[in-house]
Amino acid sequence: MSVTIAMWSGPRNISTAMMYAFGNRADCTAWDEPFYAFSLVNHGNDHPMRDEIIAANESDWDALVAKCTKPSEKPIFYQKHMTHHMLHGFDRSWIHRVTNAFLIRAPERVLASYTRKWADVSLRDIGFIEQAEIFDAVAQKRGSAPPVIDADDVLKDPRGILSALCQACGIPFDEAMLKWPKGPKSFDGIWAPHWYNAVWESTGFSPPVEKTVELPSSLMKIANEARGFYLRLKAHSLKG
Repeated sequence: MSVTIAMWSGPRNISTAMMYAFGNRADCTAWDEPFYAFSLVNHGNDHPMRDEIIAANESDWDALVAKCTKPSEKPIFYQKHMTHHMLHGFDRSWIHRVTNAFLIRAPERVLASYTRKWADVSLRDIGFIEQAEIFDAVAQKRGSAPPVIDADDVLKDPRGILSALCQACGIPFDEAMLKWPKGPKSFDGIWAPHWYNAVWESTGFSPPVEKTVELPSSLMKIANEARGFYLRLKAHSLKG
């Protein structure tokens, strides 16, 4: 068995914890945000550690696609993708050569988490539009909705949702996905010291925070623009 899983998420969406869950499997290779340097080079956005990320990572589209579509040495190749890294004008057809899944989160929670780390944010920065575009393309090609999981559902029922996800991706569930060692991981991107402090303290999925998120009007405007995309994918989310 050889399965390449491209997990499509926006930032601040337990995407790193999900990568740690898969990366903790003995049969899995994990890759952290393959197209991050590519996005920085071609979009020009100002991110923390921008120069270091570009210097340390591949930024050529064709080279990245070739690696994304080549099986790893282990049976499962898990790729943590940020949807907004898939810039317009570049051929996304490679996506149909891998197994795609989608990790979603309510936009209010995404924005609240994002702005604790980086104040400058726009709708494009959180990837909801691109996530819906990729979802639609995959669904149209396969003739049915691909697997979708909601972050809050994962936090409420990690075993149930991850079991459903693994089944939908054609792989067995592994208990190792529920617990991982504290601290940095060998497959973390070079940007991890800026973004991953909290998840480095984790050893598994924590229960969700139930309190209502309150945002200033400028961020609520972005949340409202993103909500329709979120709800469209939410309608297809897996249950445990």
